Parts: sequence; structure tokens; C-alpha cells
Amino acid sequence: MTKITAAEVSKLRKMTGAGMMDCKNALVESDGDFDKAISVLRKKGQKVAAKRADRDSSEGAAIAKVNDAKTVGVVISLNCETDFVAKNSDYVALARKFAEIALNASDKEAFLASEYENGMSVADKVLEQTGVIGEKIEIGGFERIEAAYVGSYIHVGNKIATVVGISKAVENAETLTKDVAMQIASMGATTLSYKDFDASFVSAETEARIAVIKKDNIELGRLGKTLKNVPLYISRAQLTDEVLAKAEEDAKAELKAEGKPEQIWDRILPGKMERFISDNTTLDQEQCLLDQDFIKDAKQNVADYVKSYGDVKVVNFKRVSLA
Repeated sequence: MTKITAAEVSKLRKMTGAGMMDCKNALVESDGDFDKAISVLRKKGQKVAAKRADRDSSEGAAIAKVNDAKTVGVVISLNCETDFVAKNSDYVALARKFAEIALNASDKEAFLASEYENGMSVADKVLEQTGVIGEKIEIGGFERIEAAYVGSYIHVGNKIATVVGISKAVENAETLTKDVAMQIASMGATTLSYKDFDASFVSAETEARIAVIKKDNIELGRLGKTLKNVPLYISRAQLTDEVLAKAEEDAKAELKAEGKPEQIWDRILPGKMERFISDNTTLDQEQCLLDQDFIKDAKQNVADYVKSYGDVKVVNFKRVSLA
């Protein structure tokens, strides 16, 4: 039997991250051949993966990475079973190295097939680490964007990562993209604007939301509490010129009924119309990035904040979350 030295065990451990005894046993089984020893560890990972295939891997590390030219950005998540593993510095470092590799991959399939090192693919490395760590390990999210300028943000704890692309590299583009990326991480937008919504989706969502509010109001009424406002609409996509004109006429009728002098209506109407739009665009405020209140200044929305940087637009964004 080939004698395995401590130096050889240490070398394999540095190469794979596996425990000392696992490395020693793998080297013994492979007669000191490092390639075969790595294969042994990978087979162990396959066995662990098979046993834990039905386990929930909702913990992990979400990482965002942008290339040096600031034109390509990726967000990935390296998922595992426990928060204990997710917080391990070596695990986070592995996730960051994966993100570096992901910059050159067109999609998740290509990323998994990419070389990690020494001929080992990303998929093989994930499998190897499944055996090393003893938990279900997998690449969860993979998103990639290209733009004239790309920025990123990773939320504290590596649970949420975002990338955002803008139309040109304006002055202070790094600050702009970081702020918008933070907005995406915090508020969870799913699309750029209400203009991206499909009409059937808005219609179905309107019915569902109104039904929920009406049901809640039954219980609130029973308890003698203030009822929730039942909106007519939920998106700016529904607020046609006709709808807005009628809302303005209704507001004027209210002012008249309240006995407000007509000469001061012009000072009151803008606020009433702003409230009407706010009450009837809840879907936009939840899901549309540009229509959301800006987290650093609620007096303006994200679109207005972006405009403050000049002739530039947000063209794309991606978000991966483990939260």
C-alpha cells in the first residue's frame, strides 16, 4: 500500500476543501494519485447528493459581480441547507469565485459546464463540495445582463444580490447604479415600468386584490374598525385620459359640495389628483422599479431620481434572493 504523507493530504485539502480524513482516505483508495483522489471525493458527493435530493436548499449566498469594463453583470446564488454553512467564509469565497466564472457564461447551463480549474467543471465542483460539506449544494439563481454601464449591490448577509444596467456611463454612474440596485434589493421590483404589464395580468390582479380588500372589510366592519379603501384600479396602465378626467370632475364636485371657493380649487386639485393616482396604482408601486417611491427620498420616485443624472435610462436589472 502506498504511504500517504501529511504534505500530500494537506495538498489535496487545499485543492478541494475536503476534511483531512476524507483527503487521506481518498488518497489511500487511489494509491496516491491526486486525480483519482479527486474523483473519489466527487463520487462521495454524488452519493450525498442522491441521499439529500429532496432536502430544502433555501439557504446559501447570493453574489453579484460586474466585469472590469462595467458592461456585464451577473447574479448567482450558491444554495445549501443551513445558515451555518451559508455563513462560512470559505463557502462565501467559493460563491464569489463561481460568480467570477459566471461573467463569461451566456446562461446557467453554459455556466455549469464552464471550467472551474484543472479541467474540473463548475457542476463537478458543486458535486465535490456536496460530499465535502455533507449538505445539498446547488446553483440556485443565475441571471446576467449587458449594458453601457452596469452596477451591482449585495445586501448584508449575502441573501439578496442585484445588478442594474443603464443606457450610458454618465458622471457618478457608480453611485446611480448602486442606489438603484439597492432599491431593487429592498423593494423587490419585478419589471421596469407599468408599460411592461400585460393587460390580462392587470385585469386579473385587479379582481383578485379588490376581492381580498372586500373580504378584509367584512371582518373590519364586524370589529368596528376603519374599512380599507377599495380601489377602482391598481395600475397607471388603467388610468386613461377619460378615467383621469372623470376623477378630476369628481374631485371638483367634492370641493363644491364642501363649499370650497372655486377660485382656490387650482391649489387643491393637484393634491387630490396625486392622491387618486397613488390610491389606484398600488401594483405599480410594488412591482415597477421606475414607479416606486425612491427609498432614499420618498418625495420622488425612482424615475425622477434617475432623471437627476441627465439623459440616462435604466435599461435592465436582475435580482436573486434567498430571503
